[in-house]
Amino acid sequence: MINFFVFLDTWMRKFLAAFCMLMMFLMVAFTDYTVVMRYVFENPPVWGDLLTVLSNIWLVFIALALTVREKEHIALNVIYSRLPVKVGFAIQQFWTVTIFTLGLVICFYGLEVVAKMGGKYWEMWYFAWENSSLVFKPNYMPKKYAMVILPIVGALISAGAIAAIIEDVVRLKKGVFKVAGGTGSAD
Repeated sequence: MINFFVFLDTWMRKFLAAFCMLMMFLMVAFTDYTVVMRYVFENPPVWGDLLTVLSNIWLVFIALALTVREKEHIALNVIYSRLPVKVGFAIQQFWTVTIFTLGLVICFYGLEVVAKMGGKYWEMWYFAWENSSLVFKPNYMPKKYAMVILPIVGALISAGAIAAIIEDVVRLKKGVFKVAGGTGSAD
């Protein structure tokens, strides 16, 4: 069972890293396409800037979930690594639990935002599921489609925090725990 969770954790990290690479590629591609169309052909797409911004937002949010799992988020790890191991462990777990809670808040309120978000992007087409088939809609993508990243990333942040806590507890019990991102440990 533990091997399954380790496999799932490894697979999820790789998937999220690949997703971030895709978002970075799309952000650059949309920007390049828009610039070429604007200055070379003098006919910029109306959707270019919006897709660039949405790609950037999704990239940053998914990267946040990855940094939580990798324990690479902003913290005072240099200070924690100079403390006794159990004190550094306790402080790191406090911050990880705080981040876990933040993930739950983002997920909960993200679901509310998606449910209540009104308005549409007039320049965006989209696909919808109607009458048991995928249907192309030529204009007016609902804004809630762009906001769906909030509950997703909230759940990913919380899941990553839980995985980080479990990993740290196992390492502490084995006697191999080190504060993440530290520059050395003084026991």
